[in-house]
Amino acid sequence: MPEHEVDCSDTSLNQSDWMEHCNTETPAESEPPAADLAFGKPFAWPDGLEVTVVDARVFSDWDEFEEPDPKAHEFRVRVKLDNKSGQPIDLDQVSVSVDGATNGGTTDLTIFSKNSAPLEGRLAKGVSAMKTSDHSLEKRYGKDIVVTVQRTTDDDVLAFPEFTGTIK
Repeated sequence: MPEHEVDCSDTSLNQSDWMEHCNTETPAESEPPAADLAFGKPFAWPDGLEVTVVDARVFSDWDEFEEPDPKAHEFRVRVKLDNKSGQPIDLDQVSVSVDGATNGGTTDLTIFSKNSAPLEGRLAKGVSAMKTSDHSLEKRYGKDIVVTVQRTTDDDVLAFPEFTGTIK
């Protein structure tokens, strides 16, 4: 039985049929999907800034005013940034969000006092820096997490790579 002709001028045509039969544009050159990167694997934005989620570790180096929450995994994510671009990069454009990977759950962003290195300031060209992002996730969501590194520049919203790993 021959395949039926699709009327591309039909306004009731659904998007997937139109994309399959009527779209004559060649797909834009695009970078591979920025999802499911393992901790330790780098992701590079087109301008040369490279990010790697190094690890996520349970936090235990409390100061005198902090105390652990027995119902949560409190942890620090270490993020390495390598500025391989030709200019300084504003780290205020970069942020980290974390969610539970297997059972859902959103983390609460926090800042632990000792050895904190928040994503802020500028990173000179050719320079690498290790930054931290501190979080708390209810224990019922487990220790597998997805770390999304978000970056928005003045002229564009850039890819948001996702790194998956386990809180150690």
